[in-house]
Amino acid sequence: MADEDLGIPTPTPGVAFHIEQVPEVITLPDVQDKTLLNIIYPLIPPYAYAHIYWDPENNELLYEVQEPPLDDNEAHILGLVEKGIEELINISFINVKRSDVVIVYLEKNIAVLLAELGIKVSEETFLKLMYYIYRNFVGLNEIEPLMKDYFIEDIECNGSSAPLYIVHRKYRNIKTNIIFNDPLRLTSLVEKLAQKCGKYISYAHPILDGRLPDGSRVNATFTQEISSRGPAFTIRKFTSEPFSPVKLLQLKTVSPEMLAYLWLIIEHEANFLVIGGTGSGKTSLLNGLAFFIPPEARIVSIEDTHELALLHENWLPSVAREATGVGAEGHIGEVDLFALLKASFRQRPDYVVVGEIRGKEAYVLFQGAASGHAVACTMHAEDVDTMIRRLENEPINLPATLVETIDVVCIIGQVHAGGEEVRRIKSVVEIVSVSENGEAITNTPFVWDPRTDSFFFKTESVMFNKLVQEFGLSPDYLQQEFSRRTRLFIELYKRNITDYREVQKIINAYYKTPQEVIRRFNL
Repeated sequence: MADEDLGIPTPTPGVAFHIEQVPEVITLPDVQDKTLLNIIYPLIPPYAYAHIYWDPENNELLYEVQEPPLDDNEAHILGLVEKGIEELINISFINVKRSDVVIVYLEKNIAVLLAELGIKVSEETFLKLMYYIYRNFVGLNEIEPLMKDYFIEDIECNGSSAPLYIVHRKYRNIKTNIIFNDPLRLTSLVEKLAQKCGKYISYAHPILDGRLPDGSRVNATFTQEISSRGPAFTIRKFTSEPFSPVKLLQLKTVSPEMLAYLWLIIEHEANFLVIGGTGSGKTSLLNGLAFFIPPEARIVSIEDTHELALLHENWLPSVAREATGVGAEGHIGEVDLFALLKASFRQRPDYVVVGEIRGKEAYVLFQGAASGHAVACTMHAEDVDTMIRRLENEPINLPATLVETIDVVCIIGQVHAGGEEVRRIKSVVEIVSVSENGEAITNTPFVWDPRTDSFFFKTESVMFNKLVQEFGLSPDYLQQEFSRRTRLFIELYKRNITDYREVQKIINAYYKTPQEVIRRFNL
């Protein structure tokens, strides 16, 4: 099938190589019957496009990366250019962040290389060569188009001779047309991923956990002893822009009442946890709820890998560091979450935000909560009972008195609604007390109904009663603010104000000049 038949424009001859800007978010159609799906959207225009369609032969969706086709002669020339390019070009230069500078540099040097080889090519062929050189030397080879797709959450490679799979925001798990039939090429890509992460992977150190420059998280294995199909990797992509609370509302992850409630309790320094399974959206929700922290408050965040993105001036982000070596005193240069947390409480934080708690750092965190610091974190657990068991047993070993410092737990999960996999806050649970044997008395003001895909809430809130007692707030004031902030989120949703910068400005303005926000949105 020709590119023109698919609606993919051919690069125009007679113009310099360039890559067009892709719109921030492209609207993709909702489809009840996936067999009717047939869409194309740009990844690296005008060269690479995504084509998602139903494959009747295998009865499944297929994600096909469409790139400029090369005939045998062009493929041969590309091979010659790739062999000569490493000697001719200063590869360190392509780490320059400005893509326009890199493109000009590559164009000049490839033209020189072709001249030295005595090869003449048409303008169209030159542009194709430029694309593949840019993709393979600056980008991440065959997966570079996937890295540019806003809608891809995960890229999964299970080894050589197996198709890559993606997790698509809209259409979930889809097989792609990308297959690494050459194990050496896959090995080279895994080594390149490690290099981009600033790490090293080899037969002696065959497991990679790292973070790419764009913030994506990489886990890879190197040898057949570790994964029987050879090198394998999974890339968890993160959006460059965090989801604002209104974006979460637009995605139906939360309700406006839920956002108003969480805003009120976070404003008044409640300690809250976000729990859920792998890939349930815990970090995205934590980031969205951090919008509610008062603008003047000091935040210290602590993570294994940097994923949080807060629009907050008084914010100190901290990231754990692996050991740089091993000596007589143990691991040299290691800075773990435990050490970062101990240091953070000497920096007078109002709020301490931890990406995920898994071990002894939880004890320090909840000691800080008991001494008056507001804390927020995520944790792998499907429900409150599981969360408490994990906190009270190895390797965390929290006493019940410290578990009681948790005020609110948001339980988020991947669920099925309308025939699709979606993310929803399944419930918001208030912790009233925790006994010595781990039994919790709770109150659940919000719950998601899977039958109707809607949220229910009750007006009786333990946290609101606590705010009345501890802050001297009147019940009438709390109900008025709850109602007003609910209406604010409904109004923002109606006006399609979802951009994280604009939403943060409005929330900050509500803290500083609430009457102006009330007038602007007719609250």
